[in-house]
Amino acid sequence: MNSSARALVVEDDPSWQQILIEILSDHHLEVEVAGTLEEALACLKEKSHRLAIVDLSLDERDHRNRDGIQVLQAARRLDPECQVIMLTGFATVELAVAALTEYGAFTFLRKENFRRAQFREIIARALSTAPASVSSPSPSFASPAPAGKGERGKALVVDDDAGWRELLTEMLAESGLHVRACSGYGEALGKLRREKFALAIVDLSLSGTFWRASRAPRDLEGYQLLRMTQKLRLPTIVVSGAASPVDIQRAYGEYEIFACIEKQTFDRAAFYRLVEEALQKRQPQGELTTLTERERQVLELLVQGMSNKEIALRLSVSTNTVKQHLKSIFEKLNVHSRAAAVAKALEEK
Repeated sequence: MNSSARALVVEDDPSWQQILIEILSDHHLEVEVAGTLEEALACLKEKSHRLAIVDLSLDERDHRNRDGIQVLQAARRLDPECQVIMLTGFATVELAVAALTEYGAFTFLRKENFRRAQFREIIARALSTAPASVSSPSPSFASPAPAGKGERGKALVVDDDAGWRELLTEMLAESGLHVRACSGYGEALGKLRREKFALAIVDLSLSGTFWRASRAPRDLEGYQLLRMTQKLRLPTIVVSGAASPVDIQRAYGEYEIFACIEKQTFDRAAFYRLVEEALQKRQPQGELTTLTERERQVLELLVQGMSNKEIALRLSVSTNTVKQHLKSIFEKLNVHSRAAAVAKALEEK
């Protein structure tokens, strides 16, 4: 069997070794197993591999053990054609960012979120993807996550890479947002139609095939979502690992995205700053700031053309309550009709 069909499992837990061997064998890969850093380095020096599954901690007695990072670094140096998937029970945001950007891991997964079907898809994608660049700029971790923000609404994350999806979800949660994470276009579109969001994070390429030089902008499903977020006037940050300069220019020019971040040069502090700026953009301005949260909900439904009865049903309140909210809204916006309130809402958005 040739080197392109060989896989390396670096894992000290026998149970996980068996699970990974079984899945990798189903993909017709010849599997080698290493339980320690020394064994892994010997395997990387002796043979080349198409794929490696690496546990972050290779000493169950020491939860601070990070031998997996050394394996990842060695793979970049000794076996640059090898795609490395980090699979671990010990993970932080900093480690995930470093593994994905500084050390070139294909993806970063947590064992507690492990799903066989999803993992099989990731393996298939890794095997069909060109090897990652051996070197990539190191990200900066200068600024900590914003603290004490409290509840700030919902954020939509759309990325078909499970590692990046988890990473972005965790960082947005630290910024005080409830996160709805999706792996594909259909799921994301459904959430956009059913729920209200304060921010969207979208990967342009959602088909699972990356780094194809022949990929045309129209083939990127992320554009379909950008069309929807633009229609909803939802601040959107593109985080992509496969977008070309033409793709990015199109996203800015046609869909008015708030910002674009390349995964290869992902900077944690910069991401937090952009999230804050995007959320500020979304905040109501002028007289709308005087409305209560419930009054804003009523006004938004009014803008959608709903009657008092329809608003009452949507919010699970009585029509009299809706009338009271409308009266308060009219007073605060200094208007005397539903049409004028709608016009004021659209003007200040």
